[in-house]
Amino acid sequence: MNDPTVADLKKVELHLHLEGAAPPAFMRDLAAEKGMDLSSVIDGDTYVYTDFPAFLAAYEAVCAALETPDDYRRLTRAVLEQSRDQGVVYTELFVAPTITGTSTDDWADYLAGMEAGADEVPEVECRFISTAVRHLGPELARRAAEVTVANLSPRLTGWGMGGNESLFAPADFAPAFDIAREAGLGLTTHAGEVEGPDSVRDSLDALRPARIGHGVRAIEDPALVDRLAEEGIVLEVNPGSNLRLDVYPTLDDHPIDRLLRAGVPVTVSTDDPPYFATTMRDEYTELNRVFGWTRETFDAVNRVALNAAFCDDATRSRLMTHFEETAP
Repeated sequence: MNDPTVADLKKVELHLHLEGAAPPAFMRDLAAEKGMDLSSVIDGDTYVYTDFPAFLAAYEAVCAALETPDDYRRLTRAVLEQSRDQGVVYTELFVAPTITGTSTDDWADYLAGMEAGADEVPEVECRFISTAVRHLGPELARRAAEVTVANLSPRLTGWGMGGNESLFAPADFAPAFDIAREAGLGLTTHAGEVEGPDSVRDSLDALRPARIGHGVRAIEDPALVDRLAEEGIVLEVNPGSNLRLDVYPTLDDHPIDRLLRAGVPVTVSTDDPPYFATTMRDEYTELNRVFGWTRETFDAVNRVALNAAFCDDATRSRLMTHFEETAP
Protein backbone atom coordinates (compact mmCIF):
# COMPACT_ATOMS: atom_id res chain seq x y z
CA MET A 1 0.00 0.00 0.00
CA ASN A 2 1.38 3.38 -0.98
CA ASP A 3 1.78 5.75 1.96
CA PRO A 4 2.83 9.26 0.86
CA THR A 5 3.50 10.25 4.47
CA VAL A 6 6.67 8.13 4.70
CA ALA A 7 8.50 10.79 2.68
CA ASP A 8 7.95 13.21 5.56
CA LEU A 9 9.64 11.02 8.19
CA LYS A 10 12.83 12.11 9.92
CA LYS A 11 15.84 10.43 8.37
CA VAL A 12 19.43 9.36 9.02
CA GLU A 13 21.82 9.31 6.05
CA LEU A 14 25.21 7.63 6.39
CA HIS A 15 26.46 7.59 2.81
CA LEU A 16 26.68 11.02 1.20
CA HIS A 17 29.64 12.42 -0.72
CA LEU A 18 30.08 16.13 -0.05
CA GLU A 19 31.13 17.11 -3.57
CA GLY A 20 28.75 14.58 -5.10
CA ALA A 21 25.82 16.14 -3.26
CA ALA A 22 26.59 19.64 -4.57
CA PRO A 23 23.47 21.20 -6.13
CA PRO A 24 24.18 21.71 -9.87
CA ALA A 25 22.97 25.33 -9.74
CA PHE A 26 25.36 26.03 -6.86
CA MET A 27 28.32 24.58 -8.77
CA ARG A 28 27.36 26.33 -12.01
CA ASP A 29 27.22 29.69 -10.21
CA LEU A 30 30.45 29.04 -8.29
CA ALA A 31 32.24 28.14 -11.54
CA ALA A 32 30.89 31.28 -13.22
CA GLU A 33 32.31 33.41 -10.40
CA LYS A 34 35.71 31.99 -11.29
CA GLY A 35 35.32 32.31 -15.06
CA MET A 36 35.07 28.54 -15.46
CA ASP A 37 32.73 26.75 -17.87
CA LEU A 38 31.13 23.52 -16.64
CA SER A 39 28.58 23.27 -19.46
CA SER A 40 30.10 19.96 -20.60
CA VAL A 41 29.04 18.32 -17.33
CA ILE A 42 26.13 20.50 -16.15
CA ASP A 43 23.01 20.92 -18.26
CA GLY A 44 20.50 23.11 -16.45
CA ASP A 45 20.03 21.47 -13.05
CA THR A 46 21.44 18.12 -14.16
CA TYR A 47 24.90 16.58 -14.16
CA VAL A 48 25.73 14.94 -17.49
CA TYR A 49 27.58 11.63 -17.95
CA THR A 50 27.10 8.28 -19.69
CA ASP A 51 28.63 5.50 -17.59
CA PHE A 52 30.59 4.95 -14.36
CA PRO A 53 33.99 6.12 -15.72
CA ALA A 54 32.27 9.18 -17.22
CA PHE A 55 30.56 9.80 -13.88
CA LEU A 56 33.94 9.83 -12.14
CA ALA A 57 35.31 12.20 -14.81
CA ALA A 58 32.35 14.56 -14.44
CA TYR A 59 32.73 14.45 -10.67
CA GLU A 60 36.40 15.44 -10.91
CA ALA A 61 35.62 18.24 -13.38
CA VAL A 62 33.06 19.72 -11.00
CA CYS A 63 35.46 19.44 -8.06
CA ALA A 64 37.95 21.61 -9.97
CA ALA A 65 35.72 24.61 -9.26
CA LEU A 66 36.13 24.10 -5.51
CA GLU A 67 39.36 25.98 -4.96
CA THR A 68 39.35 27.54 -1.49
CA PRO A 69 38.33 26.74 2.09
CA ASP A 70 35.52 29.25 1.76
CA ASP A 71 34.25 27.40 -1.32
CA TYR A 72 33.98 24.35 0.91
CA ARG A 73 32.23 26.35 3.62
CA ARG A 74 29.62 27.45 1.10
CA LEU A 75 29.35 23.93 -0.36
CA THR A 76 28.87 22.30 3.05
CA ARG A 77 26.15 24.79 3.90
CA ALA A 78 24.36 24.20 0.57
CA VAL A 79 24.49 20.42 0.95
CA LEU A 80 23.28 20.43 4.56
CA GLU A 81 20.44 22.83 3.70
CA GLN A 82 19.45 20.31 1.04
CA SER A 83 19.57 17.52 3.63
CA ARG A 84 17.53 19.57 6.10
CA ASP A 85 14.84 20.10 3.48
CA GLN A 86 14.68 16.31 2.98
CA GLY A 87 13.97 15.70 6.67
CA VAL A 88 17.48 14.46 7.49
CA VAL A 89 18.40 15.01 11.15
CA TYR A 90 21.80 13.30 11.05
CA THR A 91 24.20 12.80 8.16
CA GLU A 92 27.76 11.71 7.54
CA LEU A 93 29.62 13.36 4.67
CA PHE A 94 32.47 11.70 2.80
CA VAL A 95 35.34 14.14 2.24
CA ALA A 96 38.71 13.42 0.63
CA PRO A 97 42.00 15.16 1.50
CA THR A 98 43.55 14.07 -1.81
CA ILE A 99 40.97 15.89 -3.94
CA THR A 100 40.47 18.89 -1.65
CA GLY A 101 42.73 21.87 -2.34
CA THR A 102 46.07 21.77 -4.09
CA SER A 103 47.89 19.60 -1.55
CA THR A 104 47.09 17.46 1.47
CA ASP A 105 49.19 20.00 3.39
CA ASP A 106 46.20 22.38 3.11
CA TRP A 107 43.74 19.89 4.61
CA ALA A 108 43.39 21.59 7.99
CA ASP A 109 42.24 24.83 6.33
CA TYR A 110 39.70 23.06 4.16
CA LEU A 111 38.38 21.02 7.07
CA ALA A 112 37.93 24.26 9.00
CA GLY A 113 35.88 25.60 6.09
CA MET A 114 33.64 22.53 6.16
CA GLU A 115 33.23 22.83 9.92
CA ALA A 116 32.17 26.46 9.51
CA GLY A 117 29.61 25.47 6.88
CA ALA A 118 28.20 22.79 9.17
CA ASP A 119 27.87 25.35 11.95
CA GLU A 120 25.57 27.37 9.70
CA VAL A 121 22.98 24.55 9.45
CA PRO A 122 22.41 23.48 13.07
CA GLU A 123 19.19 21.62 12.19
CA VAL A 124 21.28 18.77 10.75
CA GLU A 125 23.78 16.99 13.01
CA CYS A 126 26.79 16.35 10.79
CA ARG A 127 29.93 14.21 10.93
CA PHE A 128 32.72 13.88 8.38
CA ILE A 129 34.26 10.66 7.07
CA SER A 130 37.69 11.29 5.59
CA THR A 131 38.30 9.01 2.62
CA ALA A 132 40.94 7.53 0.40
CA VAL A 133 40.22 7.63 -3.33
CA ARG A 134 40.86 4.06 -4.39
CA HIS A 135 41.87 4.66 -7.99
CA LEU A 136 44.56 7.13 -6.85
CA GLY A 137 46.42 4.23 -5.24
CA PRO A 138 47.58 3.01 -1.82
CA GLU A 139 50.38 5.52 -1.30
CA LEU A 140 48.07 8.51 -1.54
CA ALA A 141 45.60 6.62 0.65
CA ARG A 142 48.23 6.26 3.34
CA ARG A 143 49.09 9.95 3.06
CA ALA A 144 45.40 10.85 3.36
CA ALA A 145 45.12 8.71 6.49
CA GLU A 146 48.16 10.36 8.04
CA VAL A 147 46.80 13.85 7.32
CA THR A 148 43.41 12.83 8.68
CA VAL A 149 44.64 11.58 12.05
CA ALA A 150 46.88 14.64 12.40
CA ASN A 151 43.83 16.91 12.06
CA LEU A 152 41.01 15.24 13.96
CA SER A 153 38.04 17.29 15.12
CA PRO A 154 34.81 16.58 17.01
CA ARG A 155 33.06 16.23 13.65
CA LEU A 156 35.76 14.24 11.83
CA THR A 157 35.01 10.82 13.26
CA GLY A 158 35.33 8.31 10.41
CA TRP A 159 37.62 6.93 7.74
CA GLY A 160 36.68 5.18 4.52
CA MET A 161 37.45 4.58 0.89
CA GLY A 162 35.56 5.43 -2.29
CA GLY A 163 36.47 5.60 -5.95
CA ASN A 164 36.77 2.91 -8.58
CA GLU A 165 36.64 -0.45 -6.78
CA SER A 166 37.85 -2.27 -9.90
CA LEU A 167 41.39 -1.00 -9.28
CA PHE A 168 43.84 -2.38 -6.71
CA ALA A 169 42.99 -4.92 -4.00
CA PRO A 170 41.53 -4.08 -0.59
CA ALA A 171 44.65 -5.46 1.09
CA ASP A 172 46.72 -2.77 -0.64
CA PHE A 173 44.98 -0.22 1.57
CA ALA A 174 45.36 -2.06 4.88
CA PRO A 175 48.16 0.24 6.09
CA ALA A 176 45.94 3.31 5.65
CA PHE A 177 43.06 1.63 7.47
CA ASP A 178 45.39 0.56 10.28
CA ILE A 179 46.44 4.19 10.79
CA ALA A 180 42.78 5.25 11.04
CA ARG A 181 41.84 2.33 13.30
CA GLU A 182 44.64 3.11 15.73
CA ALA A 183 43.35 6.70 15.93
CA GLY A 184 39.92 5.43 16.96
CA LEU A 185 38.06 6.39 13.79
CA GLY A 186 34.99 4.49 12.62
CA LEU A 187 35.73 2.47 9.48
CA THR A 188 33.77 1.95 6.29
CA THR A 189 34.65 1.19 2.66
CA HIS A 190 32.92 0.99 -0.70
CA ALA A 191 32.56 -2.57 -2.01
CA GLY A 192 30.02 -4.77 -3.75
CA GLU A 193 28.73 -2.09 -6.09
CA VAL A 194 30.56 -2.34 -9.42
CA GLU A 195 32.36 -5.50 -8.36
CA GLY A 196 30.76 -8.67 -6.99
CA PRO A 197 30.61 -10.39 -3.61
CA ASP A 198 34.33 -11.17 -3.54
CA SER A 199 35.00 -7.44 -3.21
CA VAL A 200 32.87 -7.36 -0.06
CA ARG A 201 34.49 -10.46 1.41
CA ASP A 202 38.02 -9.27 0.62
CA SER A 203 37.27 -5.85 2.14
CA LEU A 204 35.95 -7.43 5.34
CA ASP A 205 39.00 -9.67 5.65
CA ALA A 206 41.68 -7.10 4.79
CA LEU A 207 40.27 -3.85 6.17
CA ARG A 208 37.91 -4.97 8.99
CA PRO A 209 35.34 -2.17 8.60
CA ALA A 210 32.20 -1.88 10.72
CA ARG A 211 30.22 -0.82 7.65
CA ILE A 212 30.27 -1.41 3.91
CA GLY A 213 29.31 1.29 1.45
CA HIS A 214 26.82 -0.29 -0.99
CA GLY A 215 27.59 -4.01 -0.50
CA VAL A 216 24.44 -5.00 -2.35
CA ARG A 217 26.09 -7.56 -4.60
CA ALA A 218 26.70 -9.67 -1.51
CA ILE A 219 23.23 -11.04 -2.33
CA GLU A 220 24.89 -13.17 -5.01
CA ASP A 221 26.62 -15.26 -2.31
CA PRO A 222 24.29 -16.76 0.35
CA ALA A 223 27.22 -17.58 2.63
CA LEU A 224 28.35 -13.96 2.54
CA VAL A 225 24.82 -12.78 3.31
CA ASP A 226 24.84 -15.06 6.34
CA ARG A 227 28.20 -13.64 7.42
CA LEU A 228 26.98 -10.05 7.15
CA ALA A 229 23.94 -10.91 9.26
CA GLU A 230 25.91 -12.85 11.86
CA GLU A 231 28.66 -10.24 12.23
CA GLY A 232 26.24 -7.30 12.13
CA ILE A 233 28.05 -5.59 9.27
CA VAL A 234 25.97 -2.56 8.34
CA LEU A 235 25.37 -1.86 4.65
CA GLU A 236 25.05 1.74 3.49
CA VAL A 237 22.61 1.05 0.65
CA ASN A 238 21.89 3.58 -2.09
CA PRO A 239 19.08 2.19 -4.26
CA GLY A 240 18.69 5.18 -6.60
CA SER A 241 22.43 5.30 -7.22
CA ASN A 242 22.49 1.58 -8.05
CA LEU A 243 19.69 2.02 -10.59
CA ARG A 244 21.27 5.05 -12.27
CA LEU A 245 24.62 3.26 -12.63
CA ASP A 246 22.90 0.11 -13.98
CA VAL A 247 23.87 -2.17 -11.12
CA TYR A 248 20.19 -3.24 -11.24
CA PRO A 249 17.64 -2.47 -13.96
CA THR A 250 14.69 -1.63 -11.69
CA LEU A 251 13.98 -1.24 -7.99
CA ASP A 252 11.96 -4.48 -8.14
CA ASP A 253 15.27 -6.22 -8.93
CA HIS A 254 17.19 -4.47 -6.17
CA PRO A 255 18.19 -6.73 -3.22
CA ILE A 256 17.71 -4.26 -0.35
CA ASP A 257 14.47 -5.89 0.80
CA ARG A 258 15.91 -9.42 0.51
CA LEU A 259 18.96 -8.36 2.50
CA LEU A 260 16.73 -6.83 5.17
CA ARG A 261 14.64 -9.99 5.41
CA ALA A 262 17.82 -12.08 5.66
CA GLY A 263 18.80 -10.18 8.80
CA VAL A 264 21.48 -7.97 7.27
CA PRO A 265 21.54 -4.49 8.88
CA VAL A 266 20.70 -2.14 5.99
CA THR A 267 20.43 1.63 5.86
CA VAL A 268 19.20 4.01 3.15
CA SER A 269 21.20 6.85 1.58
CA THR A 270 21.49 8.75 -1.70
CA ASP A 271 25.26 8.64 -2.42
CA ASP A 272 25.52 11.54 -4.92
CA PRO A 273 21.86 12.59 -5.19
CA PRO A 274 21.89 15.24 -7.93
CA TYR A 275 24.05 13.01 -10.13
CA PHE A 276 21.51 10.21 -9.75
CA ALA A 277 18.31 12.28 -9.91
CA THR A 278 17.18 11.19 -6.46
CA THR A 279 16.51 12.56 -2.97
CA MET A 280 15.93 10.95 0.41
CA ARG A 281 12.22 11.66 0.03
CA ASP A 282 12.27 9.88 -3.33
CA GLU A 283 14.09 6.88 -1.86
CA TYR A 284 11.52 6.50 0.92
CA THR A 285 8.60 6.92 -1.45
CA GLU A 286 9.90 4.29 -3.85
CA LEU A 287 10.80 1.76 -1.15
CA ASN A 288 7.28 2.11 0.21
CA ARG A 289 5.75 1.74 -3.25
CA VAL A 290 7.78 -1.27 -4.41
CA PHE A 291 8.41 -3.20 -1.19
CA GLY A 292 5.65 -1.90 1.06
CA TRP A 293 8.08 -0.51 3.63
CA THR A 294 6.06 1.20 6.36
CA ARG A 295 6.89 3.84 8.94
CA GLU A 296 7.80 0.97 11.28
CA THR A 297 10.28 -0.35 8.71
CA PHE A 298 11.88 3.03 8.12
CA ASP A 299 12.11 3.82 11.82
CA ALA A 300 13.81 0.45 12.41
CA VAL A 301 16.25 1.14 9.55
CA ASN A 302 16.99 4.58 10.99
CA ARG A 303 17.67 3.07 14.41
CA VAL A 304 20.15 0.72 12.73
CA ALA A 305 21.77 3.72 11.05
CA LEU A 306 22.05 5.71 14.27
CA ASN A 307 23.48 2.76 16.16
CA ALA A 308 26.09 2.42 13.41
CA ALA A 309 26.79 6.15 13.16
CA PHE A 310 30.28 7.42 13.88
CA CYS A 311 29.12 9.81 16.59
CA ASP A 312 29.22 10.07 20.36
CA ASP A 313 26.65 8.31 22.53
CA ALA A 314 25.06 11.55 23.73
CA THR A 315 24.31 12.63 20.15
CA ARG A 316 23.04 9.15 19.31
CA SER A 317 20.71 9.09 22.32
CA ARG A 318 19.36 12.57 21.63
CA LEU A 319 18.55 11.80 17.99
CA MET A 320 17.14 8.34 18.70
CA THR A 321 14.01 9.95 20.15
CA HIS A 322 12.88 10.69 16.59
CA PHE A 323 12.50 6.96 15.98
CA GLU A 324 11.28 5.58 19.31
CA GLU A 325 7.52 5.81 18.78
CA THR A 326 7.43 2.65 16.70
CA ALA A 327 10.22 0.79 18.48
CA PRO A 328 9.25 -2.89 18.92
